[in-house]
Amino acid sequence: MAKSKHLSIRADSDMLDKFYYVSKYYGRSGSGQILYLMRNLISEFEKENGVITKENIEEMYTKD
Repeated sequence: MAKSKHLSIRADSDMLDKFYYVSKYYGRSGSGQILYLMRNLISEFEKENGVITKENIEEMYTKD
């Protein structure tokens, strides 16, 4: 498995409280819910646009 990285976001407290409520409703932690949402977003994107390759990612970081 690839090395884990940390992601930090800012959200107002009302939105964050509601997010944790929804996460718990679905039986997930906040982090688990974010990972679930990210996986679904990537899956839908790749269905519409093709698989994202390492080359695509490297190109993204080298574009100015």
